[in-house]
Amino acid sequence: MQTLTKTILFTVDGLPPAKSEAHSMLGARHPHARRVVALLEAAAAASRREGDVHLASARLGMEVVLTLASERPSDLTNYAGGIADVLEEKGHRMALDHLGDLARVALYDNDRQLCELTVREQPGERTGYTVLIWEL
Repeated sequence: MQTLTKTILFTVDGLPPAKSEAHSMLGARHPHARRVVALLEAAAAASRREGDVHLASARLGMEVVLTLASERPSDLTNYAGGIADVLEEKGHRMALDHLGDLARVALYDNDRQLCELTVREQPGERTGYTVLIWEL
């Protein structure tokens, strides 16, 4: 059995941002801008609770469990890509002044570090998702 080292776990209400357009989800006018902010706020709070977790350049695993109260409007792969992009270091991105302090929220350097990925959905009374990231 694998021993987990550094981990971070958090839950977000609502749907995750979905990566499916040429426009950056991190832009102020993107249709998923509110979803991005909700994800960044939840990740920042979880990181603070765990002592400012940043998994740097380690090889990582990620599990996303999407709980749906109704039919999902996007593909699971688009949600996984959106979550992974939002949680990486954003220094190489466009100016993100509209995000304020949230622009600095990053749980790892680059989503290329994800070597294991599990995404699944389950029915539930409220729509939301849980993200678990661990160091391999």
